[in-house]
Amino acid sequence: MTGYHSYEPAAGHRLAHDPLNAIIAPRPIGWISTVSDTGVRNLAPYSFFNLFNYSPPIIGFASIGWKDTVANAKSTGEFVWNLATEAIGEQMNQTSAALPADVDEFDHAGLTAVDSDLVRPSRVAQSPVNFECLVTEAFQLRSAAGESVDTWMVLGEVVKVHISTALLDDDLTYDTARPRPLLRAGGKGDYFIPSDEHHLYMERPQPMTR
Repeated sequence: MTGYHSYEPAAGHRLAHDPLNAIIAPRPIGWISTVSDTGVRNLAPYSFFNLFNYSPPIIGFASIGWKDTVANAKSTGEFVWNLATEAIGEQMNQTSAALPADVDEFDHAGLTAVDSDLVRPSRVAQSPVNFECLVTEAFQLRSAAGESVDTWMVLGEVVKVHISTALLDDDLTYDTARPRPLLRAGGKGDYFIPSDEHHLYMERPQPMTR
């Protein structure tokens, strides 16, 4: 390391593009389906998404700006996460369009909606993995100074999981790379795809004994 480009975000990054979402990358896609109180289906991708707890399983996504997904999830208390893969990447991208609240993104992107078992929002039939979720928290983010940020965080407990059996090895182990999941990087539309060629394994260190 020969040196650092250092900056305080509030004062500007002084680079061609804000590097933050290129550094914290790649990130899984929160492809979230919800339904409004009047029954209108909604489907949208969020790049600020991840798993936050193992048992019970809790996932979450952040929406910059108050959008239909947040409104629906907060109102109904339910959402579904759908795995976005290379095969359906273009359809996923179509659902990122800013559409009126009464437009069904499933129809707009040419996707098939299939009923969930425990929640009202539909699952994406073309997606090989779906999580049915119940909202546990939905809140607005705040800065260190306590000021409200125009971003809303939604957390949900996964109450049912659907996995295509084609993604399971003979020993019933899920193969992360096999579905070629899309992972969001920086730029206007940069994505990565994990592969077995770049698979690393590191065994967790054992506890120290005295």
